[in-house]
Formats: sequence, structure tokens, C-alpha cells
Amino acid sequence: MFKFLKEVVAGSGSGLKDFPYSIGEPYASAWGSWTHHRGTSKDDGSPVSIFSLSGSNPQDRHLVAGRNGVKRLRTVRHPNILSFLHSTEAEVPDGPAMKHTIYIVTEPVMPLSEKLKELNLGGTQRDEYFAWGLHQISKAVSFLNNDCKLVHGNVCLASVVVTQTLDWKLHAFDVLSEFDANNEASGSPMLQFEWLVGTQYKPLELTKSDWASIRKSPPWAIDSWGLGCLIFELFSGAKLARTEYLRNTASIPKSLLPDYQRLLNSTPSRRLNPSKLIDNSEFFQNKLVETIQFMEVLNLKDSVEKDSFFRKLPNIAEQLPREIVLKKLLPVLASSLEFGSAAAPALTVLLKMGSWLPADQFSIKVLPTIVKLFASNDRAIRACLLQHIDQFGESLSAQTVDEQVFPHVATGFSDTTVSIRELTLKSMLVLAPKLSQRTISGSLLKYLSKLQVDEDPGIRTNTTILLGNIANYMNDGTRKRVLINAFTVRALRDTFPPARAAGIMALSVTSSYYEMTEIATRVLPNIVVLTFDPDSDVRTKAFQATDQFLQIAKQHHEKLTTGDTMVAESTGVQLKPGNAGLLGWAMSSITQKGKPSDHGSISTTNASNSQVSATSAATPASTVGHAPSTSSSFDQAAPASARSSVNGWGELEDGNIQEENGSDKEGWDDVDPFDDKPSPSLLSNIQAAQKRPVVQPKQAVANSAKSHQLKVQKTEDDPLWGPIVAAPPKSASKSADIKPSTSNNDEDDLWGAIAAPAPKSSGKPLKTAAANSDDLWGAIAAPPPSTKARPLASSGRGRGTKPAQPKLGAQRIGRTSSTGM
Repeated sequence: MFKFLKEVVAGSGSGLKDFPYSIGEPYASAWGSWTHHRGTSKDDGSPVSIFSLSGSNPQDRHLVAGRNGVKRLRTVRHPNILSFLHSTEAEVPDGPAMKHTIYIVTEPVMPLSEKLKELNLGGTQRDEYFAWGLHQISKAVSFLNNDCKLVHGNVCLASVVVTQTLDWKLHAFDVLSEFDANNEASGSPMLQFEWLVGTQYKPLELTKSDWASIRKSPPWAIDSWGLGCLIFELFSGAKLARTEYLRNTASIPKSLLPDYQRLLNSTPSRRLNPSKLIDNSEFFQNKLVETIQFMEVLNLKDSVEKDSFFRKLPNIAEQLPREIVLKKLLPVLASSLEFGSAAAPALTVLLKMGSWLPADQFSIKVLPTIVKLFASNDRAIRACLLQHIDQFGESLSAQTVDEQVFPHVATGFSDTTVSIRELTLKSMLVLAPKLSQRTISGSLLKYLSKLQVDEDPGIRTNTTILLGNIANYMNDGTRKRVLINAFTVRALRDTFPPARAAGIMALSVTSSYYEMTEIATRVLPNIVVLTFDPDSDVRTKAFQATDQFLQIAKQHHEKLTTGDTMVAESTGVQLKPGNAGLLGWAMSSITQKGKPSDHGSISTTNASNSQVSATSAATPASTVGHAPSTSSSFDQAAPASARSSVNGWGELEDGNIQEENGSDKEGWDDVDPFDDKPSPSLLSNIQAAQKRPVVQPKQAVANSAKSHQLKVQKTEDDPLWGPIVAAPPKSASKSADIKPSTSNNDEDDLWGAIAAPAPKSSGKPLKTAAANSDDLWGAIAAPPPSTKARPLASSGRGRGTKPAQPKLGAQRIGRTSSTGM
């Protein structure tokens, strides 16, 4: 390491065996006697450029000038001057003889003449790119002349190279010297190696070696002439052969011609200063130059200027050369976004430019910046990333999504803004396939459980839609624990009609994941209830889903009938065309909060409890439209999620998630009676009862006593139908007091909630709705028609009592007094 540092500082080395770079193929052209090679670093394989200069002996005058160029290039630093990396000098065998060679290692560049042939630009695009390049070289020359008081001495097409980002840089510093204006009468050469400069590039005073006149001239006199030569070679497309050819101005643009003539003024003191050329030339006022200049000082602009600029940039980029946009503007734009100087609209431009790249280049040049932007605190950038995630999500690796992207995206689930929460949900359609099972079951589903009771109806609907779409990425245990509870207990009981419709479609799409027991006892009962929903779209989808699940049940029945002992878990049936598009409704736009349905009379989530109660009382059919939940079917108001905001994006602590999802309202685990409670399956009991021998009467019953005896006997033999059969008249009061079994939750006991009342009940009246909040029928049912009420014995004020009529005549009234009379 010490030896390597010594070589860098001293500029010499012991030989190529210690040279940390590999020398590749040379380019066809280079400045002077130098040879320009392609090269790579032996450490990391990164590309470099290697310039070599050989001589027969160490004192060769070309080698002496080359050492001056190495020293100057190492000490002069400027954005538009070639960047120096390493140098060494070694003896290299050349046949039987040995040659002394100087090597300079720089950033990877390409000769300008060859790059222009490769780009093959024309018309306005060529002039704009030339303007940008001349602007950069003029800045480099102005820096040397005005700031450093140095004279380059040989500015021409060969002394300019182009970087990988299409920037122009000045090099070839072999002639570079200090401007000596202290001794104007001296005739000694000011440019020690001026003999390296071609005669066609020399101004008149340099051709005559009039050093006294040169010292009296401004520092930029010689290099301004060189800029004129560079302009001629650029637009003529040929190397300058004679000085007289500079008078041919036919190829020079009219906007640049006055400045070109001032650069080539025959009087050195009247030649145009390069700094004036940069500031005043009309030729530099074009879209490409202005765009790049704005982006280079982006951090100095205010937000209004940035927004205006980035909204115009997509149209400007379409008009610029594609390769210049991809190699120059795209890296600058990515860097500006990464370091926070660019506004959110710049991300849209970055993605548009990135779409012009091949897939492998997109992963290298654009994706790293996008991954870093997910950690940004700028909420506008985060929202823009979520809006366009379909453009780059497929290019992200699964490990990157799981470890770097999702932890930042997940904070949007708890954002206080509805649009951010909805965009976060939509992004899961792209990201969920790349998430691990641990992330899906341990983190994602907890957020979705919370969002399924969100205050916004569109969010609840989108959550159901998302669950239906990512069901195939869950494992079997997670699907069994989550899907039915999420779709039946929550989605089908939602007060927002599209949310109920989404629940029906989600059940249909995921039908292949349910066992026949679940379809018969949990799915079909909940869907059938919605066949008379107030909303016509919900009813239509309910009928379609009912047909689908009945077809599954029929297939199961046929397998049992044919004696097939291996019963299919569930046979998925192809959806009808009306149910094919699961994402048809809510994923396309944000739902207006609180907007009532156009088809149904059910109030939205934002309706008050009094309005909901009035609606339920006015339309009894709508009350039956949903199975009851822990509160009531249509009084269910989705609780607002407790959120905290960090920089407007929102952070949700893991502890809060686990605590909230453990409750009955926000969790899926506690509402499934099949997983947590070991009660026997209802369908299994029904099948067992069907296998028992049943005595069927061969002739009509003669009298009512025998008929009554048979009914009583059937009830005793088959107690399975007891909870749902119409009770005998004399025992109606007892059946009404039967409490539900502890093995089932109240909200999942759909039969008890929607069972019809006994037609002819007598005895004690049924309990009020307060006794059983889930008995929706009890709250609105009329009194039994044949009930005979007993007279009240307490005060005589009941309906069945009449006031006693007074008797005529004197009556004896027994009185007692304190005196004993």
C-alpha cells in the first residue's frame, strides 16, 4: 500500500507488474503522441482510461513534456477537466530494445471525434449538444485563464474527451504553462513546449514567437483562438488542416457566428474572453443547456420553480436526443432525488426516462434510487412511488421488497389520509407476491384486519378485494384462519353496499380454499341472506355466488352418492362473466366518503345511529339482510383507527397492532367457531341423523292422539332439529328462553338470529330485544295474534280488568279510630 501511494504522489513506479490496472484496446485517435487505451481496475473491475506515451530514452523531449502534463493534470482540479487517478513510468520491452513509457490513469472517457460519430446527431439536436459541450469547455478554459493564470496552449478537437455521462472534459496539459506577464520585454519562450502545437492551431503572434506581444496580451488570447479552432472543427466535421480555412464560416450557426469571429480576432487584446462567451452568447440559450444548468443548481431553487420545471421536463425530454437524456439527464435526476433536492414530480420524470432503458440498465441506474426513496420522509414522494409502483415493482427482487421496501410502505396503512391508505392497499397487489410467509401472516394481515373496520367505506371495500387477490400467496393455515371470517363476519355485514358486493365476489374467487363443511354451514347461509339485499348489485352477485356454491355442494353430493369415499375438500367452479373481474369496482378510484348508495336505502358508515334505527324500522326486509354482529347489523359503525403521524406519513407500533387485533372487533381469529372451539360440526350431526332408521307411517293416522304421539316420539329421537324447529304452542315460552350453546359465538349463530317466531305461542311473552341484542326479529315482530293475556293482579289498571261498578243503597263502612270507637 505504501509503495502504491508513493507511485501516485511521485508519478513513477518500478514497472507494470505493480500496475493496479489492466490495459485494454486503444482508441483510433488521441492528442499528440499519446495513445488512449481502454482499461479496467484490477480491484473491482471498474472501467478507466489509460494514456501512454513512449520514448527511446528517459530524456526524450516528448517524455519531458509528458511529465509536465502529468504534473499539471494531477494538480489542476475542475468539473470540466479530466479527473486524474494514477500515473507511473516504466521500461517496457519493444522487441530487442527497451522503451520508457509514461502511463496516466483517468476516469473512463472517449475521444470526442469518435463519440460524435457514434451519436450521429443532426439538426437542432446536434446544435444543442454542441452548445452544451462548448459551454463546458469554455468554463474549463475560463477557469485556467482567469482564475489560475494558466495558458493551455492547444485547445482543439483532439484535446477534448467525453465521459460516460456525455460531459465534455479538457485534457492534454503537456503545453500548459503559467502566464508570465511580469517581464514584457523578455524574449524567452513563455510556453516551454509550444513546439508540440500544430502550426494550423497557432495564432499569428505564436507562429512568429513574439513573446513580448504575447506577454502584453490578456491571458486568454491564445486559448480563445483555440476555442475558435474547436468550433470550426465541430461544425465542419473535419480536422483543421490550414489556418486559412478558419475563414470559411458556412457551417457555423448564425447565432454563434459573431462570437466565433471575435474569438479569432487578429488583434490578441480584442479577442473574446471565454467567460464573456459563456455569459452572453445567444447560442447557449437552448433547452438542453438550460435544463442541465437548472438541474445542477437545483438545491438553490425554491419549491415553486422546482414544481414548474419538473412539470415541463417530460415534454422537453421527448424533444432531446434519447441517448443524451438517458446518459446525462437521468443520472443527474436520480442523484437530485436521492439527496433530496428534487421535488416529487421529478419521480414521474425519472420513471418515464427509466422506461426507455433496457431491463438490465433499469435495474442498475434507476432501481437503487427508487429503493432509497421509500425511506424518504417526503409524503408527496411516497405517494408518487405508490401511484407508479406497477412500473417498477416487477423489477424489484423478493429480498429487496421483504427487507427494504415493505417496512417503509407498511407505515401507510395507518396514515391519517384516506388516499395514502388506499394507495398503500393497491401497492400490495404488486408487492404481496414477493413477501415471505412470515411477513404476510405476521405483519400484513394485521394491518389488513385493522383496515377492514376502517372509517372510510372505500378502504374497507379495497381491503376485502385485496384479501381475495392475495389469498393464493397465503399458506393453508392462514387461509383457513382468515378468509371466511374476513369475508362473512365483516365484509358481508358491512353497511356499504359495494363492500358487501366485494365480499361476495371474494368468496366466489376463493371458493377452492373452503371445505364442504364451511361452505354448507358458513358460506351459503351468509350469502343467501343477501339475495334480498336492498342494493340490486349485491342481490345479483349473491344469486350468482349462491348458484356457484350450490353447484359445488351438488358435486359433493354426487360423489357421496356414487360411493366415492374420498370427498374433495372443495371443487372450484369457474366464475360467470359477471363475477370474473374482482377488481372492477374500488381499485380504480377513491370512493367518496359518506356517499349513500344509489340503489339501496341502507345508510352509509357516517350515518348516525338514530337514522339507521329509523331506516331499519321502516324497512324490515333490510334488517334481515345481514347476519347480526356483536353490535347490530346496520348500527355497525366502523371505529376510526387510532393513528399517530410522523412527518405526515404515520407510524404504527407493533404492540398496538397486536393488542388491537386481539380484540373481537379487529381480529379474525376470535370469530371462527370452527378453529377455536371443539364443538361437533352441524353437518356431521345432520349426516349421522340421516343414517338412523326412521319409521315412516304406511297408512294415514286415524286420530289426532296417535299423530301427537308420533310427533313427540320423533322430537325425542332426533334432538338435532330442536334449536331450529318451530316449537309446540305450549312450550313456546321455554324455547324462547333457551340460551345459545357456549360452543358457538353469538355473531356466527346465523340460524338463531334469523329464525321465524313460533306461529301459535301462548303463555309468557317473549323477552324484549334488550335481552338478546342479536335477535333482530324480536325487535320488530308484532304480538302473537292468538295470545290470551292474563289480568294483572297488582293495580287493576291492565287491559283485561274493568273498574268495579258501585252498588246502590247504604253500605256499612268499618272504621277504626285512635279512640277505640
